[in-house]
Amino acid sequence: MDIASFIGIISGLSLIISAIFLGGDIHNFINVPGMMIVFGGTVATTLITFQFRDVVAAFKAAYFVFSKEKEDPNDAVATMIKLSHVSRRQGLLQLSKIKSNSLFLKKACGLMADGSSEEIIRAALTTEMKSLQMRHFIVQDVFRKMGIYAPAFGMLGTLIGLVQMLSKLQDPSAIGPSMATALLTTFYGSLLSTMFFLPVAGKLRSRTVVELITLEIMLEGAISIINNNNPVIIYEKLSSFISSRLRKPFEKMNIKTK
Repeated sequence: MDIASFIGIISGLSLIISAIFLGGDIHNFINVPGMMIVFGGTVATTLITFQFRDVVAAFKAAYFVFSKEKEDPNDAVATMIKLSHVSRRQGLLQLSKIKSNSLFLKKACGLMADGSSEEIIRAALTTEMKSLQMRHFIVQDVFRKMGIYAPAFGMLGTLIGLVQMLSKLQDPSAIGPSMATALLTTFYGSLLSTMFFLPVAGKLRSRTVVELITLEIMLEGAISIINNNNPVIIYEKLSSFISSRLRKPFEKMNIKTK
C-alpha cells in the first residue's frame, strides 16, 4: 500500500474522531437522514454526470492507486538500457520477443522490431500517451465532481433541516432533530470532500504525472535504440526526465544482460 496515503487517511480520521470524543458523545454526530441526503445525493448526481462504467473505473483506479506502490521512473530507464543491449547484440528483430506487463512497452518494441521510422514511432506512442491522459482525466474528474457535489448536498441538507425546524417551532421536541440534520449534513459534505474525494483526485493526478514520465522515458528510449545510441548516451538522455536527487547513477542501475 502507498504509505503516504495510509498515514494521511489514518492520521486525518484519528484527529477528527479524537476531537469528537473530546468534545462529547460521538452519537451526536450520527444522523441517518443527513447521511442519506449527502451520500445518496452525491452518488445520484455523479451517476447523472458520468457514465456508469466511468464511475466504476474511477473507484477501481482509486483502489489500485492506494494499494500499489508508486512506479519508479528509474526502472523504466534501466529497462530501456537493457533493450538497447539486446538490440545491439541480437538485432532489433529480437525486441519483438520481449515479455512485459506494459502494453506501451510491447507496442514500442513491436514498432522497433518492424523497422518503423522515428516519425512513425513518435506519432504512434504520442497518440497512445494522449489517449491514456484523456482516460485518466475522466477518472480524476469523477472524484473532483464528487468533491464539489458533496458540500453542495450538505448545504441542501442544511436548508431542509432549517425548513423542518421553522415549520415545527410550536413543537420544541422537533427542533433538536431538525437542527441536527441541518448542521450534520454540512459536516458530512465537507468531510467527504476534503478528506476523501479531493485528496483521491489529487493522488490520481500525481500518479498520472509519474506514469506519463515513465511512458515518455520509454518513447525517447525507443527513439534512441533505433538510432543505435550506446547505453551511456541513452542513460544520459533518459535520466534527464528524473529529478537529480531521485535519479540513480548509471553504475547502480542494476542492469543485467546476457
